[in-house]
Amino acid sequence: MSTAKRTIAATELFLVFPGALFMTALVVRSLQPRQFEPAHTAQRLVDWFSVRPHVGLDLFLIALPLAAFVVGCSALVRGWSRDAEMRRAALEMLAAIRAHMATLLITGATLVAGGILAIVAVHMITD
Repeated sequence: MSTAKRTIAATELFLVFPGALFMTALVVRSLQPRQFEPAHTAQRLVDWFSVRPHVGLDLFLIALPLAAFVVGCSALVRGWSRDAEMRRAALEMLAAIRAHMATLLITGATLVAGGILAIVAVHMITD
């Protein structure tokens, strides 16, 4: 991997981190009563974002992810047009997905079922 690609990847991670942290806090605060940790800390983080709409919403949840999206799209388009190996690998991946579609659907359904069971188990434990 070239230095430019590493730099773009690190920048993208930096740009999406605040939004990912906020979304994670939304999930964590709903897993258990808010007086217990880590739900209490997650609620404080959500409150911090809601009290500062210009920083929290406008910057961290709109501007930075939008910048990551634009930078990522431009890097992918540039890579697609210049890198024949990348195009070949993408086409091979699509062929492999098409050949094993049933297995991928089974895997996806199994993961969704496991997630549903985990959510139901957490709900039953907390009631």
